[in-house]
Amino acid sequence: MERDIREFITYLHNAKKTSHNTEVSYQRDLKKMESFLSERGIREVTDIREMDLEGYLDYMGREKFASSTISRSVASMRAFFQYLFKEKKIEKDPSDGLKPPKVEKKMPEILTVQEVDALLQQPDLSTHKGIRDKAMLELLYATGMRVSELIHLETQDANLQFGYVTCHENGRERIIPIGNVCREALLLYMEKARNAFVKEDSEKVLFTNCSGKAMSRQGFWKMLKGYADDAGIKRDITPHTLRHSFAVHMLQNGADIKSVQEMLGHSDISTTQIYLSMNMSKMRDVYMKAHPRS
Repeated sequence: MERDIREFITYLHNAKKTSHNTEVSYQRDLKKMESFLSERGIREVTDIREMDLEGYLDYMGREKFASSTISRSVASMRAFFQYLFKEKKIEKDPSDGLKPPKVEKKMPEILTVQEVDALLQQPDLSTHKGIRDKAMLELLYATGMRVSELIHLETQDANLQFGYVTCHENGRERIIPIGNVCREALLLYMEKARNAFVKEDSEKVLFTNCSGKAMSRQGFWKMLKGYADDAGIKRDITPHTLRHSFAVHMLQNGADIKSVQEMLGHSDISTTQIYLSMNMSKMRDVYMKAHPRS
């Protein structure tokens, strides 16, 4: 089964052009399934039956796995067994009848404008690290890009003369404008701080860690958490919180939803519309508090 999973991940990468994060997620889910089935003596994909997969889902339910985790596992298993069936490695798809649990959609966490301002004021601009961190935070909030896109940016992707950055994802690219505040933070980083981190002239990554290599998602997350604590933000924020905040703040200030969709890189506008509903909710709160006949 381990070889089948490896071949499936290779298929996703080569044929479906999936992102690295997607491939890691599929592989993690399928390895957990494989471990469960192997402990029960099932080691070949041809031996797997629907009741075996239902047993795995029952186990996840008993162990209090989140509904979202179970649903993602169902999606991973379906994709895996559909691939096996298509490749004629199995005669019947055992995942065909699996039903994922209902997942309650939670509204994304966002920061207020005041909280964002406080967060962005935390880096110490008298240090190279502070200058770098300020540039990264400003860029993430200015563009709404994903943290994976941020840490993979190369120097050539930042056009500071004309004020935009180019994001790359799954063979596609999108251009996102940046404002003067972000542009000045990036200029300061490029002129004063980047060379303090980069060890080799051939390094193309825009933001590096202290060792001169590309920063990891975990490294950026840890940095963000530290500044959030310093800013007195009590909520448990993630890099995606700045992406959510960017979208809602743009809509609150009059941006049209189609433009926000393009800047976020959403292929389906329905994904972006959740921010519009959050914006309408905010408007209703303001109305109910301010209108004399509310």
